[in-house]
Amino acid sequence: MADKTNDLMEKIVALCKRRGFIFPSSEIYGGINGFWDYGPLGVELKRNVKHAWWEDIVRRREDILGLDCAIIMNPKVWQASGHVAGFNDPMVDCKACKARFRADQFERYHLLAADEVPDQVPSVHEQWQRFKGVEPTARFVAETGNDTAALQILVRRTLDSKRAKVRTVPCADGPAIELFVQDGNKSYYMNPTPVEEGLAADDRCPNCGGEFTEARKFNLMFDTHAGAIKDDANRVYLRPETAQGIFVNYKNVLDTSRMKLPFGIAQIGKAFRNEINPRNYTFRSREFEQMEIEFFCRPDQADRWYETWRETRYQWYVDHGLTSSKLRLRDHEKDELAHYAKACADVEYEFPFGISELEGIANRTDFDLTQHQEHSGRDMTYFDDETKERFIPYVIEPSGGVDRATLAFLCEAYCEDEAPDEKGTPRKRTVMKFHPRLAPIKVAVFPLVKKEGMPEIAQKIYQDILAAGLSCFYDEKGAVGRRYRRQDEAGTPFCVTVDGQTLEDQTVTIRDRDSLTQHRIAAEKVVEYAREKII
Repeated sequence: MADKTNDLMEKIVALCKRRGFIFPSSEIYGGINGFWDYGPLGVELKRNVKHAWWEDIVRRREDILGLDCAIIMNPKVWQASGHVAGFNDPMVDCKACKARFRADQFERYHLLAADEVPDQVPSVHEQWQRFKGVEPTARFVAETGNDTAALQILVRRTLDSKRAKVRTVPCADGPAIELFVQDGNKSYYMNPTPVEEGLAADDRCPNCGGEFTEARKFNLMFDTHAGAIKDDANRVYLRPETAQGIFVNYKNVLDTSRMKLPFGIAQIGKAFRNEINPRNYTFRSREFEQMEIEFFCRPDQADRWYETWRETRYQWYVDHGLTSSKLRLRDHEKDELAHYAKACADVEYEFPFGISELEGIANRTDFDLTQHQEHSGRDMTYFDDETKERFIPYVIEPSGGVDRATLAFLCEAYCEDEAPDEKGTPRKRTVMKFHPRLAPIKVAVFPLVKKEGMPEIAQKIYQDILAAGLSCFYDEKGAVGRRYRRQDEAGTPFCVTVDGQTLEDQTVTIRDRDSLTQHRIAAEKVVEYAREKII
C-alpha cells in the first residue's frame, strides 16, 4: 500500500525539478548534502517571499529600520553569544558504514500487535482486526519527524522482511504509523508517543545495523580562517544566525537614526549551520536564509509587544495563502524555553513530512545586549528622555526561515484537479495556487495563432506589463490549452489571450488560474487589471 504522504512530497519535489523551482546543488558532480539551488521560477518565488516580508515589515512601518550585516564577524561575537561554547549537538558515527547521526534525535517507539491497538482509534482498529497471525511486539529506533525512509529500513530489519511498507494514517492524538508486511499480510501499529528518547547502549545504525561510537559534542558552526595564516588566532566563523549582527549594531542604528523606543531592526540574510543530518528537502539545510526582526522595547512593555508580534506574524502567513488547517500557532511549554527566553511561540506548518516550525517569536529579555555589553565593554543602555531612566531594552524576536516559508508556500500551493482542454474535455491538471503576490510569474500573454497581427498585439501587451514592473511570460508555441497548463504548473494567476475578436474590438480574454473563468476586457486595461489583482 503506497504512502500518500511520501507520494505527495515526491510529486512536489519532481515538479520543482521539472519546472525549475529547485535543483540539487552541484548536481552534475553528484550533489552535496544540505545545499540547494533555486532555478528561474524558484528564485522568483523566494525573492517574492522576501520582498513581501520587507515591504510589510520595513517599508510600510515607521518603527522598523533595515540592516545588512557581514556574514563573517569578529569571533568574539560568537563567544559572547554563547555559540562557541554551547552551540553543540551530540553526534554519533556508525563504526561500519560511517553514517553520522544526532544522538538526541532518536526516539524509541513501541510496536503494537493488532489486538493491542488502543480503542481511541476505532476507524483503523477494525481494519487491523482483520489480520491474523500477527507477530509479537517489537521495539526499534527511528529519527524524529516521521522519517518514513528511515522507518522503512528499520521495520524491514526488525520484522526480517524486505517488503515491509510504512504509511501515515490519522489518529485521535496525532499521527500514527501503520506498518504493512506485504508477504505475510500482517499489520502493526506504532504508538505515536515515544517510549524513550535518545540513543540506548544497544542501539544500532538504521542503515546497516552497525554499532555506534560514543556520543561526542559537535559544534554546528562552520569555521574558516581570515588571512594568510591558518591558525587559531585567525579562526572565524560563518554566522549560524543573523540576530547577532543586529545586536552588535544596535547602538550604531540608534545613534544614526535617532529612533526612540520602541523600535525594531530587520534583516534578511544567509546563515550556515553544519547540520549532522540535513533532511526533508530544503527544510533543514546547511546553508539557508533568515528574515529576522529584533524589536527593542521597555522591559515593562515587553509582554504586550510579544503578544502583538505573536499574532502579527501568524497572520502574515495566513494573508499570503497558508489558510488551511495545516497552519497553527503553538506556545512553548516552560521546559521548552531557551534559558534566556521569557516566552516563545512557533508558527508551525504541517508539511507532508510532519509538523515543523516556520518562524519563532520570542521574548529574549535583555540577555543579548547584556552579554555584548559585558564582553565588549561598550555601553548598551538606552536613555529615556521622558522618564530620565537608563536601562538595557528587552528584545522581542520574530525569526523566520525564508527557505522554510518558500517550501510551505510550495506545499500549500500544490493541487491536482480537472480543467477542460482546448476541445472542452475535462482533463487532470497540476496547478500551483500561489497567492498572486508570491507567484513567480504574474501574467502570461498568448497570441492565439502566430499570424494576422496577433503576435504584434500580444507583444505590445507583454512589454506594457513588464514596464509596469510585473513579471510576465510570453508564449506563442503549441495549442493554447497546453500553454495554459504550463502556466498552471508555474503558478501564474492570469493568462491573457489575443484572438480573432481582439482584431475586431481590441478586447482580450483573461483566464483565472484557480476558478478557470474567462472574461473579456479592453487590451489597454490589462496592466491596470493585473495591478489591482496582484499588488
